[in-house]
Amino acid sequence: MKTPAQYKTIIISDLHLGSEGAKAKEVVAFLKSTSCDTLIMNGDIIDGWQLKKGGSWKKKHTAFFRVVLKMIEEHGTKVIYLRGNHDDFLDQIIPFQLGKQFSIRKDYILKSGKKQFFITHGDIFDSVTSNMKWLAHLGDIGYTFLLGLNKLYNRYRAWRGMPYYSFSQKIKQQVKKAVNHVSDFEEKLAELALANDCEGIICGHIHKPEIKAIGEVTYMNSGDWVESLSALIETHAGIWELMYYANEALLLSEEDTNELILNENKN
Repeated sequence: MKTPAQYKTIIISDLHLGSEGAKAKEVVAFLKSTSCDTLIMNGDIIDGWQLKKGGSWKKKHTAFFRVVLKMIEEHGTKVIYLRGNHDDFLDQIIPFQLGKQFSIRKDYILKSGKKQFFITHGDIFDSVTSNMKWLAHLGDIGYTFLLGLNKLYNRYRAWRGMPYYSFSQKIKQQVKKAVNHVSDFEEKLAELALANDCEGIICGHIHKPEIKAIGEVTYMNSGDWVESLSALIETHAGIWELMYYANEALLLSEEDTNELILNENKN
């Protein structure tokens, strides 16, 4: 097993554990291949909406939290869990603090180099989830259907020797683009950063990994672990990058990757 890559900060969001589309094994393998001083779980980690509608909690979902606890115990990792709209049940206990290493809250300000980043899931500035929750739930049902259809489609593509293709993600991004254009999602988040005396904003929610400048504000989105399989990482030199599991897996030998997955299957 290779030595885990070391980072100052890792930010992940939108795991949707408890839903059919969650890539629990992959995120567990990713975290096992890394170590960090601070892990920020930026919302929609647990999909309470899907669990209420008949979703199932599996051992591989529990395995994720086992890995997080191991990071705290063995590496002294500071873990911050920010609530999202799909795990809004956390509102009942926020703010919550367990020792110095684990906390649950709505948002967080992170200092990185000479900049401060305001971190929030982002659903408060999505006009659909904020003002028309029933429509958001309807969209969630449709997206879940697309994920199931997409799985069948890609089994056919694999049988034909063709690469993975996500039309469900393409469709969702097109819908979200229209919603975000109306609500000025990214621009409002940039304004939120400035209102909190921060030079940057870090969010999730729209499942679109990105690092870009919006005016004088650095905008970063950690993506998701349903299809993008992405994370934001900060090196100890203060450099931010987007990391994709597909790329990270290439850094691991096939034997190492299989061992990571096999170990989780035993749990």
